[in-house]
Amino acid sequence: MRRPPKPRIVKPQLAWKWFGKWVPVYRQTKTVNGKRTERTIRLDWQGDPERLDALYWECRTGQHERQKPAAKYTWRELVVAWRSDPVVQKRLADGTRRSYRREMDALLEKNADKDVRKTTRPGLRKVHAALADTPRKADWRIQIVSLLWNYGKLKADWPLGDNPATGIDKYGVQNPFEPWPDWMVKKLVDAPDNVRTTAELILGSGQRPSAAIEMAWGDFAGDRMTVLDEKQDERFVVHCPSQLRAYLDGLPKRGAHVLAKNLTQPLGYDAVERAFRKWRKGLGDEARPFSLHGLRKLAIIRLAEAGWSDAEIQAATNQSPETVAYYRRKANRLTLTRSAHERRT
Repeated sequence: MRRPPKPRIVKPQLAWKWFGKWVPVYRQTKTVNGKRTERTIRLDWQGDPERLDALYWECRTGQHERQKPAAKYTWRELVVAWRSDPVVQKRLADGTRRSYRREMDALLEKNADKDVRKTTRPGLRKVHAALADTPRKADWRIQIVSLLWNYGKLKADWPLGDNPATGIDKYGVQNPFEPWPDWMVKKLVDAPDNVRTTAELILGSGQRPSAAIEMAWGDFAGDRMTVLDEKQDERFVVHCPSQLRAYLDGLPKRGAHVLAKNLTQPLGYDAVERAFRKWRKGLGDEARPFSLHGLRKLAIIRLAEAGWSDAEIQAATNQSPETVAYYRRKANRLTLTRSAHERRT
């Protein structure tokens, strides 16, 4: 069979080879240790010179499918894909995004170049058990693997089978946040302004510290305030307690946010957290077990002692029924029974 006519423009590195029929190929040559080697890429030109021209330039610019490195399906590639997905990132609150980044970085420390597809349930159980001394860390590892696996399979179309994290029982909450004692709350009058204001916002709104720190003056209107559920990325209006309103009325307005970094941005969580840790250290060893999150739990206890029902506490703080029930048990029994008897009479 005669070789078909070449396209009008003769290009370097373009040749024709016989594979049962004449097929145009792109030739790549390189010299390694003085030895010249050649690699060819078949071009499916389908008898169309313009298509052949396009395929040729794909090869010249390194964009042909055969020139792209084969997907290795590593944990690093999966994490990068997840972090680069604008749809996923838009749905995450800043605090959640920081938590995921921290845990994914921990996952990548020893697994970045490992093949995701080789992850097995027995292997994950072994890792989970090895981290048993830090139950929260162990559970986070399973949660992150599950999240990334589902993303790779359902969103990135990776060739993954059943999620190996499914069916692994987590340790659950081992060390719940301790609510602050009264003596520590009273010490807030001498705390740095950003720590004191953060504490007042958490106690008054029942929000997570990161959400409280980002509250703007526009979130407050009379006896109402708009709060954020970071996990569900949902905002809703609740009653603003008079104590919080009175405290905010005495603050200067230095920007759009209550805790202002500048005219338009709030202070960062890390800045407030550092100030809090420094202040807490000055209170001595007794204060060491308590974190900013403990104020949110104290809010539950105070509302319970004020006679609020579980449903009312959930509406105000947006915390789970299990969490409300757990911290209600820490409420002062004398206060609760007095409140109950007063409602009865």
